Amino acid sequence: MIEHPIIAAIALVMIFEGIMPFIAPKAWKNTLLQLAQMEDKHLRIFGAIMMVAGALIFKYIQS
Repeated sequence: MIEHPIIAAIALVMIFEGIMPFIAPKAWKNTLLQLAQMEDKHLRIFGAIMMVAGALIFKYIQS
């Protein structure tokens, strides 16, 4: 059993966040440049969708 699930979750996020810059740094840079040019409204919508999707996945695996 994992003693510190929050630390484990943060570690997993760090692993997943590091995959793209490690595997495809040029594509990662281009993606960040495109994100920087997006309107705040669209970024907020994308962020909201990702949070809801993450919450639904989390709820699914907990049941």
